[in-house]
Parts: sequence; C-alpha cells; structure tokens
Amino acid sequence: MTGTDFSYQGRTALVTGASRNIGRSIALALAARGIAVGVNARRDAEGAEKTRAEIVARGGRAVVALGDVGDPVECGRIADTVTAALGPVDYLISNASVRRFQAFTEITPEQWDGVLRSNLSALFYLSRLVLPGMKERGFGRVVAIGGPDGYTGWHHRAHNVTAKAGLAGLVKAVSFEFGHFGVTANVVVPGGTDTTRDAADYPPDMTERPGVPKGRPLVMIPRLGTPGEIADACAFLCSDQAAYITGQSLHVDGGLVMR
Repeated sequence: MTGTDFSYQGRTALVTGASRNIGRSIALALAARGIAVGVNARRDAEGAEKTRAEIVARGGRAVVALGDVGDPVECGRIADTVTAALGPVDYLISNASVRRFQAFTEITPEQWDGVLRSNLSALFYLSRLVLPGMKERGFGRVVAIGGPDGYTGWHHRAHNVTAKAGLAGLVKAVSFEFGHFGVTANVVVPGGTDTTRDAADYPPDMTERPGVPKGRPLVMIPRLGTPGEIADACAFLCSDQAAYITGQSLHVDGGLVMR
C-alpha cells in the first residue's frame, strides 16, 4: 500500500463504528500505514464490508466484526473475531457512539444506561479484553473518540456529556496502570465534523449557532473539520512518535474548546 510506515508492520487495530464517517476514515488511515484492521459496526454490515473491501483493494488486510460494543458479551465475540483473523489487537480505537438530544427530566433510566454503555462502557469492555495482551507484548495504544460537550457541557445532552467526560477519566486510569508496560491511552476530541450525521447540527461556515452571541465565531478556523483530520490525529497517537503522550485529550476542533 502507498504510504506504508514499516513501524506499524505486523500489527492489528480494532476500530469500532467503522462502517462510515470518522470510524471509516480511521480504519482506512491505519490500513494505509500497514496495519491490519478489524472493522466493527453494530448493524451496518454493508457499510462495514465496504470499508473492508476498500482496505483489501488497496493491498491491506481487514476483517468485519459485527456486534454491539455496548454489550460486554458481544465485545468478546468482536475481539475474538479480529484476533482469530488478524492477530492480537495492538491498537484499540473506540469510536462507536450514539447521539441523543433529550431534556434532562425526559431521559429514562433505560435511555441513560444505553448511552453510557455505547459511549463510555464500550471502552472499558473492550480495553479489559485487549490490555492484558498489550501488557504482555510491551506495546499498545488505546484511543477513544470523545466529544466537545464532555468538556464544556451542553443542554439536552446530559447522558452524552457524562459519557464523553468519563472517557477522559478512563484513559487516565488506563495510563496509570499500563503506562510502564508500553501502553498509552488518549482521547481525540472532534469538533464539528463534516459527516452525514453532523452536517445538520453545525452550520457549514461555523460562525453562528443558537446560544453563541451574534458575530462571535464558534471556532477560530471557520469551517467544519473533516473525518480525515480526525483519522490523522488517531494515527499519530498510534505512532511511535507519540509514545510519550498518554492520558491526554487532543482537541481537533478548530478552536471550539476555547470559545
């Protein structure tokens, strides 16, 4: 594959929510660097297969591993599928999540639990499966895809705010327990990103939004980010060049976190 970096050779990644958007871009970016990729999706078998086929067409190795990362039993099946086909997981990219917009008092306990399982607990479920192997091999990278509301708060998103804030704490815990075994854990925090899901939520010029004073830019770089920019940040944190970065939150958001 063009652009192959031999420091990644022989290693395997599991990317959750990789059938489209940011997850798909991450899978393709890692594969372009010579990494074998486990392509996870909950139900979108067609999208996951499209990602896998594109990786293979470019000379890479990939396998589809369908399953709900919010379910610890299914996480076991996902990890087993990837390991059996491609080898033990060296890079875990926890990207899959659900988005809910509900007033605080309208969130049911079931809805609360569902968002936290998909957006936060999934990282715990999968990490506990792959971290022992990373520890044994003396190398591993855990990257969670966060959200800006986990750092700033937001109305009608209490469950998502809580889950995304929790990711920052969880990677710190992993960093403390596994850092001396060559394992790093970090969060990449996208801002408004040009995806099929986010386009309706963020104006294309990123200059106005409800709750932001008129004339005050939402971000310093007045455009949407791209999935590729998020993917490149993840690839960097997976690289040998990022071996001394752990427990951190990297905001790839055009300055959104500063507004």
